Amino acid sequence: MQPNSASPPKTCLLPTTILHTMIRVRDLDRSVAFYRDALGMTEFRREDYPEGQFTLSFMGYSEATTIELTYNYAPVEYTHGSGFGHIALAVSNINAVCERLTSMGVKISRQPGPMAYRASSGNRDVIAFITDPDGYQIELIEDNKS
Repeated sequence: MQPNSASPPKTCLLPTTILHTMIRVRDLDRSVAFYRDALGMTEFRREDYPEGQFTLSFMGYSEATTIELTYNYAPVEYTHGSGFGHIALAVSNINAVCERLTSMGVKISRQPGPMAYRASSGNRDVIAFITDPDGYQIELIEDNKS
């Protein structure tokens, strides 16, 4: 991309929607149950690829943006790498959500509370982190707009 280009590209030349983010899981049924029961997501579709030896499950709150859970028939031990951070979800009452998740046995890796640092705008979100069955971090951010 060239800086200082004369005019921006036409909209038809740009992506318009984030469709999904993919994470690899070791036990598809366990992961689907976690995202469905603990986080209230819906499994919108499941696609099996026997020749490719994998199954995909698309979970989310709407079909427009989902998390793609990828299960490989012969999984290897996955690492999350140093580049992946977390998935973030909005919640209306972070303390109540964390109490419910704790009662379900979900690991709260950072208890609810304000962020350590304040944004330059003065905002200081109230956050918590939980861990999914495969060790992925999920940030819960209290959304006071709802």
